[in-house]
Amino acid sequence: MLRSLRPLSKSAEGGRVIVEVDGKLAKVRNIKVDSRFDGTWDSREKIVAFSFDYCYWSVDAEDPKYASQEMVFQDLGTSVLMGAFRGYNICLFAYGQTGSGKTYTMMGTPVTIICAFFSFHFFLFSFLEIYNERVRDLLKQSDQKKPYTLRVREHPETGPYVQGLSQHLVTDYKQVVELLEKGIAKRITAATHIHNASSRSHAIFTIHYTQAILENNLPSEIASKINLVDLAGSERADPSYCKDRITEGANINKSLVTLGIVISTLAQNSQMFSSCQSINTVTSEGESSHAGSPSTSSISGTRRQAYIPYRDSILTWLLKDSLGGNSKTIMIATISPASSSYHETMSTLRYASNAKNIINKPRVNEDANVKLIRELREEIDRLKTMLLSFELRNSSPSWSEDRDGNLTELVLQNEMKVCMIRSML
Repeated sequence: MLRSLRPLSKSAEGGRVIVEVDGKLAKVRNIKVDSRFDGTWDSREKIVAFSFDYCYWSVDAEDPKYASQEMVFQDLGTSVLMGAFRGYNICLFAYGQTGSGKTYTMMGTPVTIICAFFSFHFFLFSFLEIYNERVRDLLKQSDQKKPYTLRVREHPETGPYVQGLSQHLVTDYKQVVELLEKGIAKRITAATHIHNASSRSHAIFTIHYTQAILENNLPSEIASKINLVDLAGSERADPSYCKDRITEGANINKSLVTLGIVISTLAQNSQMFSSCQSINTVTSEGESSHAGSPSTSSISGTRRQAYIPYRDSILTWLLKDSLGGNSKTIMIATISPASSSYHETMSTLRYASNAKNIINKPRVNEDANVKLIRELREEIDRLKTMLLSFELRNSSPSWSEDRDGNLTELVLQNEMKVCMIRSML
């Protein structure tokens, strides 16, 4: 989890700075409590603190605490790379107010990540935007009069995907830059009261990366997917906007509200799961419960996990696997330090705090047959260890012979399964 802070925008210059970074804490002064400002942090003021894995102060480049793009990449980009190399799906997404630095933070990172990839392999990538709840391919030519929109489908095993989205095989860095610039240029932007060229769409830049390996003397593949998500900025509605801007803002806010609901529900379910796990542990370690006392199963049965409304927006549907699923996910929350952005800043930090509680279940994307062979061999080794243990103890010959016979049979069965799978490959 990352909380990133950008310099004051031109519209906020001259305003009060109400945010302070202290290690891994982001502290926000409550302007509703004390409207006075004397340039110091008064301990009597009401200050709300949020804790994150990383907090970066990027307001003033001359400040000793200043965090550059390189520092952000060293902390986050390297973990993204290592996860992808090991075969995990990765999602890195930025959330925050319009003009708070999301695109600046995200667009510096993909190129660096791609450069690192080119030291080893080639890969496929795609680039899409979600505008007014419609998906558009940023790398495919379309008739401007009739925008080419794509449908989202869901595969029973791999999850949601965009039907017909173009994938581009890239073999050198120059090709990546050209396609990336082409996609960014086609993104829909517009002037708002905060930013002159605010992104009016959510953009998802996806890298598909496959490694050919040799495991258990068998050719195999490890596949990983990296989603780099630049969300449209959250903002309050402005009645002075034209109809198109109001429609855009309504759709942006709707999808972001849905994202907030999904994050909150996932966090709630994760905490419930952790609580039930703790109850199970205590019950298994304690004495048998009395006849009249409720059992663990009855407790967990009454607390069903809440429904997660992924399909209420295209954004959350496409991010389904990245949120609470098979992915290592990093959220970048960007805020403005200005007092004029107090409400948006608090909303963003609460979003990020909720996201911290989500428990994902990432797993390596590997060949199913090779994985089965490895698991069978691990089971064979475990059974052989048990056999050796029984032989050494040999406290009851008749019991030991029966048990040894069963274990030996299991070992032979598993070894036969391994041979059968290998012969089919």
